Amino acid sequence: MVLAEKSAAAMLPAPAANAAPARSRWRTAGAFALHALAFAAVAKTSWTVYQRLHTPTSTPTSPSSPTGSVPATSSLAKCPQVSPLVPSEQSSALEEMEAYLKSDKFRDDTVSRMAGAIRIPTESYDDLGPVGEDPRWDAMYPFAEYLEKTFPLVHAHLSLEKVNTHGLLYTWTGSDKSLRPTVLMAHQDVVPVAEATVDQWTHPPYSGYYDGKYIWGRGASDCKNNLIGILEAVELLLNAGFAPKRTVVLSFGFDEEISGWHGANYLAKALLERYGRDGAAVIVDEGGGIASTWGSVFALPGVGEKGYTDVEIIVRMPGGHSSIPPAHSGIGVAAELVTLIEANPYEPHFHAENPFLGLLECGNAHSPDFPPALRKHLPWKESSQTCDVAEKNNKKTKKDKLALEAAKQGPAVKYLFTTSLAVDVIGGGVKNNALPERTRVLVNHRINVGDHVSDIHGRLTKLAEQVAEKHNLTVHAFKDDEVETPRSIKLSSSAPSFGLEPAPVTPTLVVGKDGEATPYGVLSGTTRALYGEEVLMAPALMTGNTDTKYYWDLTAHIFRYGPGYDPEQGFDLGGIHTVDEKLSIVAHTRGVQWYSMFIRNMDEADMA
Repeated sequence: MVLAEKSAAAMLPAPAANAAPARSRWRTAGAFALHALAFAAVAKTSWTVYQRLHTPTSTPTSPSSPTGSVPATSSLAKCPQVSPLVPSEQSSALEEMEAYLKSDKFRDDTVSRMAGAIRIPTESYDDLGPVGEDPRWDAMYPFAEYLEKTFPLVHAHLSLEKVNTHGLLYTWTGSDKSLRPTVLMAHQDVVPVAEATVDQWTHPPYSGYYDGKYIWGRGASDCKNNLIGILEAVELLLNAGFAPKRTVVLSFGFDEEISGWHGANYLAKALLERYGRDGAAVIVDEGGGIASTWGSVFALPGVGEKGYTDVEIIVRMPGGHSSIPPAHSGIGVAAELVTLIEANPYEPHFHAENPFLGLLECGNAHSPDFPPALRKHLPWKESSQTCDVAEKNNKKTKKDKLALEAAKQGPAVKYLFTTSLAVDVIGGGVKNNALPERTRVLVNHRINVGDHVSDIHGRLTKLAEQVAEKHNLTVHAFKDDEVETPRSIKLSSSAPSFGLEPAPVTPTLVVGKDGEATPYGVLSGTTRALYGEEVLMAPALMTGNTDTKYYWDLTAHIFRYGPGYDPEQGFDLGGIHTVDEKLSIVAHTRGVQWYSMFIRNMDEADMA
């Protein structure tokens, strides 16, 4: 993800004081959630699930209920766990592939492939010009050539399209054209390594050094590991003679670290034109992983992302000689507005669709050390109106007790259900004896799931009006055709950051309404087949944004998930975007196993 996204990544809540220490942290992704699921629907379709997913959906029962029934409102009913899902189609070649994936030889081979990928710097910069004009984009050419050399079967059997020059779009055409494709994503680019930090690295940042446990270098965990892992899985399946019924699409952008405008934006448009709205069955991109909290191990695919908007504030005031100043200069007025903004933070509150509610329900249902202080506020009940709606209508509303209690876990948890604001940039004045005529402030917002860009703009407008009235200024708020005028406060959000609404939340039903398999059910079953049934599935929320923001129209089933996991390491950010980025080779090899299983399980799943 983009640097700002990853540094804002949420961690899992801290375990209770008397709990065993958590073995890992959660990524920028995430913290988390699951939608309500009626137990009656699960019971009605359990036999169908067995037939169509090969194994039955695990229907939890309440220990306090002698009949084994679970109320639909209980946490157990809201956090069903599917049984492990293993591909049924087998052959001697596929069995050999599975054995190879677990071997020392594959470990050595994949180390070599990953090291080669890391040794090719593919840095993206915020100030890059258009593709084809700025020569810095040419760094992507050697990487594409390396992939072609390293994965000959992929390039012999899959079609490859170059989208906007450097976007790589591979298509493995399936035999059944009626089935919607599986889309696997990753990005080629990495954040730059600051020259001043090179000497701080344990091993050179583009060495691909392997120390017997970790591969070191920029891009090792963000996210050349996913890109190479996906290609390795496809290469091995081709070598084993696997021919999919369901088309598989690999979509690799090249500027995710600078918001994906040149890469994923064009790739998504190409796919939407080809397959149409809701034309894909599922998308898996980088995101959440596997982590521990409350005495349990959770797999946490991101099923939602917070929204985003940057608001620029321009304060215009008369200039003059600083020896005869007014009571408040333009910088002083801007500072007053900044103080007012920070004095009015957004209230923690849940909307029903927030994925983190699902994690709380799962923790309540399955985790031995789930905090009683949170349990007493479950099940959560939605207020008739949110805090922001009440504020808009000048009415008081009840506090969200569950949100306020959960927020005590710290900012990393709080901002999973709270709109954040951060004053990141300020500037004004040109000389020490001249009054500032123009002062600029930039305020970044990450918008709570269920809230809207318009909520943020409306609130800032009201605060600006308070300051403007005091100082006899005019407010120009979010109107593209308005220009700056003397003695004014102008609020604006320019493209492309005018406003990104929170992402649509991915459905997390483990079985469809007609008993068919679901993408979330397949993803869950694949994960539990690889790591065991002690791993619990609980959908997660991303506080930042990935390339998937361009793909919303392609499918409702978008999962931001890094499936590789090393139990000894736990969940670790791996030094992404900073010194000593590294990758556990155990986690990487398991990730390749997961991709190969997921492709096969999706191929066998009874879904369109």
